[in-house]
Amino acid sequence: MPRRSRIHDTLLFIALLSSAMALGGALAHLFELPNKIALPQEEYFIVQQVYRGWDRLGWLLLVELASIVAVAVLSRRDPRLFRPLLAAALFLLAAQAVFWTFTFPVNVATDNWTAVPEGWERLRARWEYSHAVGALFQLLVVASLILAALRR
Repeated sequence: MPRRSRIHDTLLFIALLSSAMALGGALAHLFELPNKIALPQEEYFIVQQVYRGWDRLGWLLLVELASIVAVAVLSRRDPRLFRPLLAAALFLLAAQAVFWTFTFPVNVATDNWTAVPEGWERLRARWEYSHAVGALFQLLVVASLILAALRR
């Protein structure tokens, strides 16, 4: 078994904690979906205002990615640790790809849900379901990190 280092343990802790915090927001989106998806326009746009300021959590994703990559680099010679850490990084990148490809353009089209564009129902479905997919990827990030921690 490889020698344990404080730096490795600290980075893994930071990766787990930041990923768990990011998972909280992602699961909030996932669990609210059934209650919001059929709301009438006026109610939906009112409810969407609870997300004002969530973009400030972007720093958390940077901490999450940086700590996962750092601990993966330190673990590169131990495939039992490196593989789930690599998986965690790839799942996080997949979640971000979904966000920037599907969710963010809807935020722009609706001016963060303050403007009602034509076809807003289609945009709502795209926004809600892309967040659901992102939440599943974020859950896989946390699961991969837990697996790495258990193997440590």
